[in-house]
Order: sequence, then structure tokens, then C-alpha cells
Amino acid sequence: MPSLTAVHPWLHAGFGAFVNACANLPIGLGGAGPAGQADAIPMPPPLVDPPVLRAVEDGALISSASFGALEFLNGYAGVFIVAFLVTLISTPFVRRLAIEMEIIDKPNEARKQHKYPIAYLGGFAVFLGVMAAIAYSYAIVDGPGGSLGPMPLSIVIGIIAITFTGLADDVWGWDPRLKIAGQLVAAAALAVQDIGTRVAEGVLAPLFGEPQTVLLTLGPVALQSGDVFYWTGTALIALFVLGGCNAMNLIDGLDGLCSGTAAIQATALLAIALLMAAGTPIADPFESLAGVRIVLCLALLGAVLGFLPWNFNPAVIFLGDCGSLLIGYLVVVSILMLGEQGDTHLVFAGLIIFALPIMDTALAILRRKLAGVPMSTADANHIHHIVKRAVGGVKRAVFTLYAISFSFGILGVVLGALAIEKLVRLRIVYAVSIVLFGAIAAIALKVALRSRWQAHLEQPADATAMPALAPVLVPSAVSSTAPSAVPAVIEPQKSDPGASTASTP
Repeated sequence: MPSLTAVHPWLHAGFGAFVNACANLPIGLGGAGPAGQADAIPMPPPLVDPPVLRAVEDGALISSASFGALEFLNGYAGVFIVAFLVTLISTPFVRRLAIEMEIIDKPNEARKQHKYPIAYLGGFAVFLGVMAAIAYSYAIVDGPGGSLGPMPLSIVIGIIAITFTGLADDVWGWDPRLKIAGQLVAAAALAVQDIGTRVAEGVLAPLFGEPQTVLLTLGPVALQSGDVFYWTGTALIALFVLGGCNAMNLIDGLDGLCSGTAAIQATALLAIALLMAAGTPIADPFESLAGVRIVLCLALLGAVLGFLPWNFNPAVIFLGDCGSLLIGYLVVVSILMLGEQGDTHLVFAGLIIFALPIMDTALAILRRKLAGVPMSTADANHIHHIVKRAVGGVKRAVFTLYAISFSFGILGVVLGALAIEKLVRLRIVYAVSIVLFGAIAAIALKVALRSRWQAHLEQPADATAMPALAPVLVPSAVSSTAPSAVPAVIEPQKSDPGASTASTP
């Protein structure tokens, strides 16, 4: 049974402060000392270290003087173990269920080259692992985990909503508008409990002042800066959820790519979460998201690592939309929670960690916009297709993209750590982010324009009425071993051996 001080550390701190104060009170003992003086009762040494007392006086009940990063990690290690084991064990059962229900990707020599049917619904096994880990986190009462607030109900509701949305698309083939509606429900759940609503405060505060600053008065209604921060943050929540979920769906095109890159991203976000928990005082532990960030990153990391052995090339089960949307949602929520106190610079660090899916999505949007085709039109020019053609193989392409994602993760963690420790000015973080994402946008535009020009040059003179994407040709500069031009293949995620089959192109 846990001790009282483990469950309620503030009682221990308060009692220690009381004892220390009593040690300085002079109490007379009836002539034990010289006239006019009172003897002091000797008291034991302080029960609480002075740094912790100063943190309590400043309103911080848990601080870096209480727990270090490794102590936080050790306290929550069970979350990772539960997520890993539940996902690892449940995946073959989910696969069998998917095959019995015929929720499978059947071979089709014209479009797909895997030799046997491969089940969808791998994302449901990831969901089971994540939910089991979250349930376990509610039972933690010792150490730092017992001192911090539990997982908010809004995040759990969002996880369920996004999982059902992806599952419905895998099973019934939902209309894209219904998928967007489901993602917006998951985003709205976050805003209800202010998860991410302060994400833009760090950028907007220098422009609009403190949250209590009155900007406009219309009769009895006053518009304050805090209102601007809240509604801007709410809009960004919807944008982040829609963009992040679909970005992870887009890169789910090779065996093990989505789950492996998610593991790298979760590890990097976990590092920042641990540094934040250990390096910044926490004014209200029950309301703080410090523990929630750690739990969510560990749950995601354990779940995707438990799924990866079944999904790595050659895969026996695919994530499907259920898995890719869920993984994207968990990563996005983890990034949004970095801005809990208005630390927009840490959100930028999180976006750098997530740069690979962002880059692929930017390429796809610009490529299809310039070609004049719907956003849902599939092509074979995603980053993983280009890398696969360049290096010649699924495993080589996946490991190459792992290395790229790892590099972005290192950069994001370094910038986040320097900002947390106040070793760099926040503008440096913003500058690095602007340069990085500006370069990504420029590369995306260049590749899209080059593809369109190449397609135009390759079209016969009498085929001016043909669609711009028929065919889209890949320049030979991509690989010295590739042919001079490779026609795009519709439904690219199902066109190569070892390719995964996310249903969204």
C-alpha cells in the first residue's frame, strides 16, 4: 500500500514547512535561562529540503528538485510495457478476425504484386495497446506518476472517435466527408478541455499583450487578448488534427514505414516531455499535462513497437486507415500539449520532429494542385516511392526514411532542450523552423513544377486534351539505375511488393 506522502506529497511539504517555522519560535521554560530571555526547544532538522520549500512558497508543488527525467521515465515505464505486450499479443488475433471477416487486401496482378491476401485492421491492435496503457496509467499512485494529473477524458474520447472513423473506412469505405467529420469530432474533444488552445499564445502575445488585455469593447462585451489566443488555438487544433492524421496516412505506403517513423517521433517527443517535466516547476500537479505527455508518448511508442514485428517487410498485416489515423492523432496531440503554457517554440520543435510526413503532404498537395486533379487522386510520386526507386528495394527505402526521420527528431529534441534550459533565445527556434519548412515548401514546389513540365514534354502533339497526370513521369535524375522515365501508377501503395495499403493515397 503506498505511503501517504507518496499519494499526497504536498502534505509532506506543508508539514515540513510547519515544523521548520516552529523551530524558530522561542518558548519560555520558567527560569531556565537569564531573566527576560526564553529558551528555545531544540527541534529536529527540516523534513523538506530548502529548494523544495522555495518551490512550494512560489506555488510549485512538484519541481525539478523533486524528480529528474530518469525518475519520471522509471515511474511511467509500466505504461510502455503494457502497450507493447498488449499490441504484440493481440495483433495475430486481430489479423485472424480480419481474414474471417474478409477485411483484407487481395492480390491483383494489374495493380498489386504481393502473393497472398494481407489483412487490414492492424490499427485496432494498436488501439487496444494504447487504451490498455492509458487504463494502467490511472492505477499509478507511487512516485511522480502518482503526483501528477491523469489522462484527460477528452483525449480518450478523441482516440475512440478517430479509431472508429478509420475502422469504418476500412470496413465500409466511408465517404471522405464522413472521415473529415470524424476527425473534427476528435479535434473538438480536445478543445473542450483546452488541450492545445494556448498553442499560438507564444507568437500572439507580443502582438496583443497579456491575456487580460482588452482589445475591443462593444457595449457590455469586451474582447480580450485571451479570447484571440483561445479561438486561434482552437482553429489550429482542427488544422493540426486534420493535417497530422492524413499526413501519417499518406506515408503509410511501405511495410513498416508508418509504424517505424511513429516510433522515432514518439521517442523524440518523449525526450522533450521528460525534459519539460524535470526542468520546469509545476504549479498545480493535478491540472498539469506533464504526466499526460509522458503517458501518451510511452503508450504510442510501446504500441507501434509491438505492432512493427508483424508489419515490417514482408508484412502479414497492414495498419489500414484505423491505424494510420490513430497514430497521426496521437502524435499531433503530443505536439499540441507541448504548448500547454503558451510555449509555441516547443510546438515548433515538435513540428520539426514531424517534418517527414509534413514534407510528403506538402509535395502531394502542390503536385496535384498544379496538375489540376482532385486531392484524393493517387500517384506514384510520394517520398517513399521516389526513395524506393532510388535505392532499389522496400527495406532499403524504409531504413533510409527512418534515418531521415531520426535526423529530424534529433534536431527537434536539441532545439527543444536548448529552449527549455534557456540556452538559446526563442527567436532562434522560430528561425530554424521557418528555414526548414520554407525549404520543404520550395522543394515541394520545384518537384511539382518539374513533374508537370516533364509530363508536358512527353505528351504527343495530338494529346493536348489528355489529363495532366496521364502519365506523370519521374525524371531520371532521381536514380542513376532507374529508367529515364517511369509512368505513375494509380493506387501506388498497392503497386509494389512489400508496399503497405493505406486506402487514402
